[in-house]
Amino acid sequence: MRSSLEQFFDSLSAPRRSLLLVNRSQPEPLVRILERTFEGQPVNVSERDLPDADSDVVVLVEEPESEADPRVIATSPLSSLEETILLVNSDLYKTGTAGFSDGSLPAVLTGLEEVPFVVRSYPESNKEKLLLIAMSRFIERRAYRQGAGRLRTSFQRLSRIEDERGTRKVYRTLDDSEVQTHVYGIPDWRPSTDSALIAHGGYTEAFRKSWFVVYTPSDSSDSNAESNEWVAGEAEAPHAALVGIETESERWRGFWTFRPSLVREIDAFIARNL
Repeated sequence: MRSSLEQFFDSLSAPRRSLLLVNRSQPEPLVRILERTFEGQPVNVSERDLPDADSDVVVLVEEPESEADPRVIATSPLSSLEETILLVNSDLYKTGTAGFSDGSLPAVLTGLEEVPFVVRSYPESNKEKLLLIAMSRFIERRAYRQGAGRLRTSFQRLSRIEDERGTRKVYRTLDDSEVQTHVYGIPDWRPSTDSALIAHGGYTEAFRKSWFVVYTPSDSSDSNAESNEWVAGEAEAPHAALVGIETESERWRGFWTFRPSLVREIDAFIARNL
Protein backbone atom coordinates (compact mmCIF):
# COMPACT_ATOMS: atom_id res chain seq x y z
CA MET A 1 0.00 0.00 0.00
CA ARG A 2 1.34 3.40 -0.90
CA SER A 3 1.86 5.75 2.02
CA SER A 4 0.31 8.71 0.19
CA LEU A 5 -3.33 9.76 0.21
CA GLU A 6 -2.90 10.00 -3.54
CA GLN A 7 -3.99 6.37 -3.80
CA PHE A 8 -7.59 7.50 -3.30
CA PHE A 9 -7.55 9.37 -6.58
CA ASP A 10 -7.19 6.01 -8.31
CA SER A 11 -10.51 4.87 -6.84
CA LEU A 12 -12.49 7.68 -8.48
CA SER A 13 -14.72 6.97 -11.44
CA ALA A 14 -14.15 10.56 -12.72
CA PRO A 15 -17.76 11.41 -13.60
CA ARG A 16 -18.33 13.58 -16.68
CA ARG A 17 -20.13 16.64 -15.37
CA SER A 18 -20.90 20.01 -16.92
CA LEU A 19 -22.28 23.32 -15.74
CA LEU A 20 -24.95 25.03 -17.82
CA LEU A 21 -25.80 28.68 -17.25
CA VAL A 22 -29.45 28.94 -18.26
CA ASN A 23 -31.17 32.07 -19.55
CA ARG A 24 -28.47 34.51 -18.48
CA SER A 25 -29.50 38.11 -17.89
CA GLN A 26 -26.40 39.10 -15.92
CA PRO A 27 -23.45 40.86 -17.64
CA GLU A 28 -21.13 38.75 -19.76
CA PRO A 29 -18.05 39.37 -17.55
CA LEU A 30 -19.71 37.21 -14.90
CA VAL A 31 -19.76 34.33 -17.38
CA ARG A 32 -16.06 34.82 -18.01
CA ILE A 33 -15.38 34.58 -14.25
CA LEU A 34 -17.36 31.34 -14.09
CA GLU A 35 -15.40 29.95 -17.05
CA ARG A 36 -12.05 30.96 -15.53
CA THR A 37 -12.97 29.34 -12.22
CA PHE A 38 -13.21 25.95 -13.97
CA GLU A 39 -10.64 26.57 -16.70
CA GLY A 40 -8.43 23.53 -17.20
CA GLN A 41 -10.70 21.35 -15.04
CA PRO A 42 -12.75 18.34 -16.19
CA VAL A 43 -15.92 20.44 -15.94
CA ASN A 44 -17.28 22.09 -19.07
CA VAL A 45 -19.07 25.46 -18.69
CA SER A 46 -21.55 26.64 -21.30
CA GLU A 47 -24.65 28.80 -21.73
CA ARG A 48 -28.10 27.68 -22.75
CA ASP A 49 -31.36 29.50 -23.47
CA LEU A 50 -34.34 27.37 -22.51
CA PRO A 51 -38.01 28.32 -22.83
CA ASP A 52 -40.15 28.17 -19.69
CA ALA A 53 -37.06 28.10 -17.45
CA ASP A 54 -36.01 30.65 -14.86
CA SER A 55 -33.30 33.18 -15.62
CA ASP A 56 -29.77 33.04 -14.25
CA VAL A 57 -29.85 29.45 -13.07
CA VAL A 58 -26.83 27.14 -13.09
CA VAL A 59 -27.54 23.48 -13.80
CA LEU A 60 -25.11 20.64 -13.07
CA VAL A 61 -25.55 17.71 -15.45
CA GLU A 62 -23.83 14.35 -15.73
CA GLU A 63 -23.04 13.11 -19.19
CA PRO A 64 -23.35 9.31 -19.43
CA GLU A 65 -20.89 7.18 -21.37
CA SER A 66 -23.78 5.68 -23.32
CA GLU A 67 -26.20 7.51 -25.61
CA ALA A 68 -28.63 8.14 -22.77
CA ASP A 69 -29.72 11.71 -22.07
CA PRO A 70 -27.66 13.76 -19.61
CA ARG A 71 -28.90 13.57 -16.03
CA VAL A 72 -29.56 16.71 -13.99
CA ILE A 73 -27.63 16.45 -10.72
CA ALA A 74 -28.45 19.82 -9.15
CA THR A 75 -29.54 23.38 -9.84
CA SER A 76 -28.56 26.62 -8.10
CA PRO A 77 -29.25 30.31 -8.70
CA LEU A 78 -26.29 32.10 -10.23
CA SER A 79 -26.43 34.56 -7.32
CA SER A 80 -25.46 31.80 -4.87
CA LEU A 81 -22.26 31.12 -6.85
CA GLU A 82 -21.52 34.84 -6.92
CA GLU A 83 -21.69 35.01 -3.12
CA THR A 84 -19.56 31.94 -2.43
CA ILE A 85 -17.08 31.63 -5.30
CA LEU A 86 -17.30 34.03 -8.21
CA LEU A 87 -17.18 37.47 -6.57
CA VAL A 88 -15.12 36.63 -3.48
CA ASN A 89 -11.57 35.54 -2.77
CA SER A 90 -9.96 33.22 -0.23
CA ASP A 91 -9.60 36.06 2.31
CA LEU A 92 -13.34 35.74 2.93
CA TYR A 93 -12.62 32.40 4.60
CA LYS A 94 -9.13 33.07 6.00
CA THR A 95 -10.18 36.24 7.83
CA GLY A 96 -13.43 34.79 9.13
CA THR A 97 -15.60 37.25 7.20
CA ALA A 98 -17.64 34.30 5.96
CA GLY A 99 -19.92 33.08 8.73
CA PHE A 100 -19.19 29.60 10.07
CA SER A 101 -22.34 28.47 11.82
CA ASP A 102 -24.64 29.55 9.01
CA GLY A 103 -24.57 29.45 5.23
CA SER A 104 -23.87 26.65 2.79
CA LEU A 105 -22.46 25.96 -0.65
CA PRO A 106 -24.57 25.87 -3.82
CA ALA A 107 -25.76 22.38 -4.72
CA VAL A 108 -24.04 22.60 -8.11
CA LEU A 109 -20.68 22.86 -6.30
CA THR A 110 -21.22 20.11 -3.75
CA GLY A 111 -22.53 18.03 -6.68
CA LEU A 112 -19.05 18.08 -8.24
CA GLU A 113 -18.08 15.32 -5.82
CA GLU A 114 -15.40 12.87 -6.92
CA VAL A 115 -14.40 15.13 -9.81
CA PRO A 116 -10.59 15.45 -9.62
CA PHE A 117 -9.38 19.06 -9.68
CA VAL A 118 -5.90 20.47 -10.21
CA VAL A 119 -5.76 23.95 -8.71
CA ARG A 120 -3.17 26.69 -8.38
CA SER A 121 -2.70 29.19 -5.59
CA TYR A 122 -2.25 32.95 -5.84
CA PRO A 123 -0.56 34.60 -7.74
CA GLU A 124 -1.03 32.03 -10.54
CA SER A 125 -4.76 31.97 -9.93
CA ASN A 126 -7.14 34.00 -7.78
CA LYS A 127 -9.99 31.49 -7.99
CA GLU A 128 -8.92 27.89 -8.42
CA LYS A 129 -7.82 27.07 -4.87
CA LEU A 130 -10.94 28.77 -3.54
CA LEU A 131 -12.95 25.69 -4.54
CA LEU A 132 -11.02 23.54 -2.04
CA ILE A 133 -11.03 26.23 0.66
CA ALA A 134 -14.80 26.67 0.43
CA MET A 135 -15.36 22.91 0.54
CA SER A 136 -13.10 22.63 3.59
CA ARG A 137 -15.27 25.13 5.46
CA PHE A 138 -18.39 23.30 4.26
CA ILE A 139 -17.18 20.03 5.84
CA GLU A 140 -16.03 21.73 9.06
CA ARG A 141 -19.44 23.37 9.34
CA ARG A 142 -21.16 20.04 8.77
CA ALA A 143 -19.19 18.49 11.64
CA TYR A 144 -20.13 21.38 13.91
CA ARG A 145 -23.81 21.14 13.01
CA GLN A 146 -23.85 17.39 13.63
CA GLY A 147 -22.41 18.11 17.07
CA ALA A 148 -20.69 14.73 17.40
CA GLY A 149 -18.48 12.35 15.45
CA ARG A 150 -14.86 12.79 14.38
CA LEU A 151 -13.13 15.44 12.25
CA ARG A 152 -9.60 15.09 10.90
CA THR A 153 -7.96 18.14 9.31
CA SER A 154 -4.46 18.82 8.01
CA PHE A 155 -2.82 22.24 7.85
CA GLN A 156 0.72 21.48 6.59
CA ARG A 157 1.82 23.67 9.54
CA LEU A 158 -0.17 23.47 12.78
CA SER A 159 0.59 27.14 13.43
CA ARG A 160 -1.91 28.07 10.70
CA ILE A 161 -4.66 27.30 13.20
CA GLU A 162 -3.60 30.41 15.13
CA ASP A 163 -2.10 32.49 12.32
CA GLU A 164 -5.25 32.66 10.17
CA ARG A 165 -8.02 34.50 11.99
CA GLY A 166 -10.83 32.66 10.22
CA THR A 167 -9.26 29.27 10.89
CA ARG A 168 -8.67 30.20 14.54
CA LYS A 169 -12.35 31.10 14.97
CA VAL A 170 -13.52 27.87 13.36
CA TYR A 171 -11.32 25.61 15.47
CA ARG A 172 -12.06 27.40 18.71
CA THR A 173 -15.73 26.84 17.92
CA LEU A 174 -15.10 23.17 17.20
CA ASP A 175 -12.99 22.91 20.35
CA ASP A 176 -16.04 23.91 22.40
CA SER A 177 -18.23 21.29 20.70
CA GLU A 178 -18.60 17.55 21.22
CA VAL A 179 -16.86 16.83 17.90
CA GLN A 180 -13.63 14.87 18.39
CA THR A 181 -11.25 17.05 16.38
CA HIS A 182 -7.82 15.84 15.22
CA VAL A 183 -5.40 18.30 13.58
CA TYR A 184 -2.28 17.39 11.59
CA GLY A 185 0.83 19.23 10.41
CA ILE A 186 4.40 20.22 11.13
CA PRO A 187 4.43 20.68 14.94
CA ASP A 188 5.27 24.39 15.11
CA TRP A 189 2.27 25.00 17.42
CA ARG A 190 0.41 23.00 20.02
CA PRO A 191 -3.05 23.39 21.56
CA SER A 192 -3.32 24.82 25.05
CA THR A 193 -3.55 22.38 27.94
CA ASP A 194 -7.28 23.04 28.35
CA SER A 195 -8.01 22.40 24.66
CA ALA A 196 -9.78 19.26 23.47
CA LEU A 197 -8.05 19.42 20.07
CA ILE A 198 -5.91 16.33 19.42
CA ALA A 199 -2.71 17.36 17.61
CA HIS A 200 -0.63 15.04 15.42
CA GLY A 201 2.74 16.44 14.37
CA GLY A 202 5.35 15.20 11.92
CA TYR A 203 7.85 16.25 9.28
CA THR A 204 7.26 13.63 6.58
CA GLU A 205 5.81 14.46 3.19
CA ALA A 206 2.41 13.20 4.36
CA PHE A 207 2.31 15.98 6.96
CA ARG A 208 3.88 18.67 4.76
CA LYS A 209 1.96 18.14 1.53
CA SER A 210 -1.43 16.73 2.49
CA TRP A 211 -4.63 18.73 2.66
CA PHE A 212 -7.56 16.82 4.04
CA VAL A 213 -10.77 17.55 5.92
CA VAL A 214 -12.58 14.33 6.81
CA TYR A 215 -15.76 14.03 8.86
CA THR A 216 -17.21 10.73 10.02
CA PRO A 217 -20.37 10.91 12.14
CA SER A 218 -20.83 9.03 15.38
CA ASP A 219 -22.78 5.78 15.34
CA SER A 220 -25.77 7.47 16.96
CA SER A 221 -25.98 10.15 14.24
CA ASP A 222 -25.24 7.72 11.43
CA SER A 223 -28.06 5.22 11.35
CA ASN A 224 -27.41 4.52 7.66
CA ALA A 225 -23.64 4.19 8.00
CA GLU A 226 -23.59 0.62 6.72
CA SER A 227 -26.44 0.89 4.23
CA ASN A 228 -24.25 2.58 1.59
CA GLU A 229 -27.37 4.05 0.02
CA TRP A 230 -25.26 6.79 -1.47
CA VAL A 231 -26.45 8.68 -4.53
CA ALA A 232 -24.08 10.81 -6.60
CA GLY A 233 -24.93 14.47 -6.18
CA GLU A 234 -26.52 13.98 -2.76
CA ALA A 235 -24.54 15.93 -0.17
CA GLU A 236 -26.97 15.67 2.75
CA ALA A 237 -25.63 12.45 4.28
CA PRO A 238 -23.32 13.27 7.20
CA HIS A 239 -20.15 11.70 5.79
CA ALA A 240 -17.85 14.13 3.97
CA ALA A 241 -14.21 14.26 2.96
CA LEU A 242 -11.87 16.48 1.00
CA VAL A 243 -8.46 15.16 -0.01
CA GLY A 244 -5.71 17.27 -1.55
CA ILE A 245 -2.07 16.62 -2.42
CA GLU A 246 0.49 19.32 -3.20
CA THR A 247 2.07 17.96 -6.38
CA GLU A 248 4.46 20.91 -6.78
CA SER A 249 4.85 24.30 -5.15
CA GLU A 250 1.41 25.92 -4.74
CA ARG A 251 -0.26 23.43 -7.08
CA TRP A 252 -2.79 21.01 -5.66
CA ARG A 253 -4.63 17.93 -6.83
CA GLY A 254 -7.88 17.46 -4.93
CA PHE A 255 -11.39 16.06 -4.77
CA TRP A 256 -14.28 15.78 -2.32
CA THR A 257 -16.73 13.00 -1.65
CA PHE A 258 -19.85 12.23 0.38
CA ARG A 259 -19.73 8.47 -0.26
CA PRO A 260 -19.82 6.85 3.22
CA SER A 261 -17.63 3.86 2.35
CA LEU A 262 -14.92 6.02 0.77
CA VAL A 263 -15.01 8.58 3.60
CA ARG A 264 -14.57 5.81 6.18
CA GLU A 265 -11.70 4.34 4.15
CA ILE A 266 -9.91 7.71 4.03
CA ASP A 267 -10.49 8.23 7.76
CA ALA A 268 -9.03 4.80 8.56
CA PHE A 269 -6.02 5.43 6.31
CA ILE A 270 -5.19 8.67 8.10
CA ALA A 271 -5.57 7.02 11.51
CA ARG A 272 -3.12 4.27 10.50
CA ASN A 273 -0.51 6.32 8.67
CA LEU A 274 -0.30 9.79 10.27
